[in-house]
Amino acid sequence: PVTILAFFTAWAIFKLIFKLVLYPQFFTPLEHIPTPNNRNWLTGNSNSYSIEVPYAMIERWIKSMPDASMIRYYIVGNSEWVLPTSPEAIYEMLVKRAYDFEKPELVRHVMQHLVGDGIVQRKSLNLAFSPRHIENLHAMFWSKSLDMVSLIEKDFATRTNGDNTIKISDWSSRVTLDIIGQAGMGVEFDSLENPQSTLYQAYRKLMTPSKSEKLLSVFCILFLQPKLIYRIPTRRNREIKASQQTIRDAARRVIQQRMAEKETVETKIDIVSLALSSKAFTEEGLVDQAMAFLSAGHETTAAALQWSVYALCKYPDVQMRLREEVRAHLPVSSMEEPNLPLTAIKNLPFLNAFCDEVLRYYPPVPKTVRRAVRDTLIAGHFIPKGTMFVLAPQVINHMEELWGPNAKAFDPNRFISPTGAYQRPKSNNYAFLTFLHGPRSCIAQDFAKAELCFLISSLVRRFHMELQYPNAKLLVQEDVTVRPSDGVLAKFTTLEGL
Repeated sequence: PVTILAFFTAWAIFKLIFKLVLYPQFFTPLEHIPTPNNRNWLTGNSNSYSIEVPYAMIERWIKSMPDASMIRYYIVGNSEWVLPTSPEAIYEMLVKRAYDFEKPELVRHVMQHLVGDGIVQRKSLNLAFSPRHIENLHAMFWSKSLDMVSLIEKDFATRTNGDNTIKISDWSSRVTLDIIGQAGMGVEFDSLENPQSTLYQAYRKLMTPSKSEKLLSVFCILFLQPKLIYRIPTRRNREIKASQQTIRDAARRVIQQRMAEKETVETKIDIVSLALSSKAFTEEGLVDQAMAFLSAGHETTAAALQWSVYALCKYPDVQMRLREEVRAHLPVSSMEEPNLPLTAIKNLPFLNAFCDEVLRYYPPVPKTVRRAVRDTLIAGHFIPKGTMFVLAPQVINHMEELWGPNAKAFDPNRFISPTGAYQRPKSNNYAFLTFLHGPRSCIAQDFAKAELCFLISSLVRRFHMELQYPNAKLLVQEDVTVRPSDGVLAKFTTLEGL
């Protein structure tokens, strides 16, 4: 037993030394890809002991290696990553050789642990995310937006101290969950009216990782198999399992009801009903799809709405201009008419420009990781199977080489033509990575953009918004998405005229 223990101890020490010291220096097959200097044996090229992308450092590396189409770098544990930085490399990875790359096992295992086996099946769900179908959802988007505004005002009416400060993350999470519940499953989560509802609380627990979970993931990557993170009997893992079961049971009840209503399914517009009509899914498969809708369709738009309010507060001239446009095109009576014709909202130039600039400047998902599943070539470089890649909208969306000298400024006017019409800038298609590109781009990007437009419109036309602490340094929290760590504490003043 002592000999066996000594052997495994020696093997673990050798493996650790190889990973931290020997591999990056002598054995990497990617030595032909440029890499920054000053690599630390433990934290790699970053300064962090967390598994995170060093965005600010990457921007400096790109400037120091302007001719590099890709950069190889190392993070905690000297884990090796490759970052495409040129449009050509991004195109090859996302379009030309898209099927040479998949989400790595750890990411798939994390998502499976949180929401089950749901991976959105594009071919069977294209109709559900078509422009025509999304237009059918506009009235519901607007109705939920107005419900949020009304409930915020009711909240203010109950306050006796006159302080109309709210935490935007609370409202953004609730309204977007109600919207995805209706659009995805045709079910009312009732999060706006009742934030203590069982489903809302279960979802919040499911999607809010703990600090201990992050530290445990670093330990498992260094010393164990990463997928063991969720097999350890921790309190957090038990909480995830219970929350997931609560939501899956609710989804299953809805799906069973839809299957029993076969003659009326064709008249419903929620995504589960459309998926059921396609006859491409089993009952359990539909439950998995519903869970995928919830995770993909809720967190990102909730984060985008927080960033939208933050930007409106930081740039009052933008807020004023947007309010003038929205009020001019959405008449007073529309506050009481949720079913008025709303297709015109997508033609409001500054509203669309503002939404695009928010999604460019503050991408809710700042990175996406991929793993090469076979030997391949990117930008002329040989990429062996197993190579880990990171696509970073947070970096690419701000590159001066792609967006011009004001790339790091928040400026919706970049999406406005000289004639005042809405336009996409004439830069490379791969400069805007928020929704990725190619066959594995976000299938719901038009859905998310329309939802965000309605939510922003309802707020800006009714309230003047200011940050509670306008001079405070912006701190962010990154897990499933990235967002302001304080949830955006903003003072709302109800405006006359509506």
